Amino acid sequence: MHIQLHDFSGHLFPAELSRHLADRGHTIDHVYSAQYASGKGNLERTPDDPQQLRFSPLTADRPFQKYSAVGRIRFERSYAAAWLSHTERTTPDCVVACNVPLFALAAFRRAAARRNQPWVLWHQDLFSNAISDEITRRLPGSAAAAGSALVRRAEAGVVRSATQVVAIGEEFRQAYRQWGVRTGHVTVIPNWAPIGEIVPRPRQNPWAQQHLPDKPEFRLLYAGTLGRKHNPLLLTGLLRSALGAGVPARLIVASEGDGIDMLRKDLEQDPDLPVTLLPFQPAAELPDMLGSADVLLTILEPEASRFSIPSKVLSSLAAGRPVLGLMPAGNPAAADIRAADGFVGPPSDFGIAAAVAWLRTLAQDPAAAAATGRKGRKLAEDRFGIGPIADRFEEVLRRAAGPESMPAAAEAGPASRTRPAHAAAPPRGFVRKAS
Repeated sequence: MHIQLHDFSGHLFPAELSRHLADRGHTIDHVYSAQYASGKGNLERTPDDPQQLRFSPLTADRPFQKYSAVGRIRFERSYAAAWLSHTERTTPDCVVACNVPLFALAAFRRAAARRNQPWVLWHQDLFSNAISDEITRRLPGSAAAAGSALVRRAEAGVVRSATQVVAIGEEFRQAYRQWGVRTGHVTVIPNWAPIGEIVPRPRQNPWAQQHLPDKPEFRLLYAGTLGRKHNPLLLTGLLRSALGAGVPARLIVASEGDGIDMLRKDLEQDPDLPVTLLPFQPAAELPDMLGSADVLLTILEPEASRFSIPSKVLSSLAAGRPVLGLMPAGNPAAADIRAADGFVGPPSDFGIAAAVAWLRTLAQDPAAAAATGRKGRKLAEDRFGIGPIADRFEEVLRRAAGPESMPAAAEAGPASRTRPAHAAAPPRGFVRKAS
């Protein structure tokens, strides 16, 4: 099958899926936004990659403006035009859309319906909940209610019109039913981390030597996006409380954008605080960066738990380090942290106080900290095998595009899925309906 796997954000685990599907005989066009700043996966071909795999960065004519309502809509329309043009040129059998912004998705789904294009929505966030929260902050009551209803109808329409949907948690299926959307075409496949790429690394490693002071410090690392669903000041609040409790801590943050700017402003009032601020790091350096930490941090605001399940927790588990989450207890990622004997507390002063008590225990007992990290890694190894995950995605793709589009290697069953012996079936194409 000729598959366009479009991960707007360019994250690690979708790239791993693309590589594995290409190994199974599919032709994969891995598309991503060249304008969106985030922690990226390996988005270039390597000597070990099969010939059927290519990476295609997309650039819109408009700049990406994350927090400007008008600028964001203009960007998404422009991005949708670039995406549709690329799809018309490459004629995939099936498109998988992951992390693509809502208004760009809405434009794509209308074109896909006109042109009989099979496609899969790989649903990572409930966009309408997040956008509704932003609308409520900016507009008065009646206008906010109308705007929220509009974006909810748009997202429900995207879910309804997708040929198949991959949701990352049962919470999504529940939301669809509340929207009045039937869920017979929905499959739940939780996110994962690439355990072959993110492996436990020594605490003292080349990345640590380059970026961190050689001091006996207890390292707290946050790596990832800091957006509206996060309160960056929780990180410096945690650090100050840990230092006040006698934990010789250092905070390391690898991020970009408004969140890191907020931290810099906070640090102007306290320039001697032991903090290291860095931009997003290359994918090849991610294992060493995560391995350099004593504890890996995750934060999530209460209202964001309605639409977001932080996948950075999964990378933290794979890295074999203890995980501390300041986040709502009911978020599915919180269950993963607790399963690995990590700490989960509310994103508040109360949560910080309890977290510091947990940090003191780990700092005083390195053996216990190491055991916690090993438990997280074992959980990741048990759950994140790419073979069974790819099996489930192939079944979704088969339902979306039809079994005749599957390569011979895939039809033969898992035992035959090594390097492909056949090219993918000819693409059906992104073509208009006959008039």
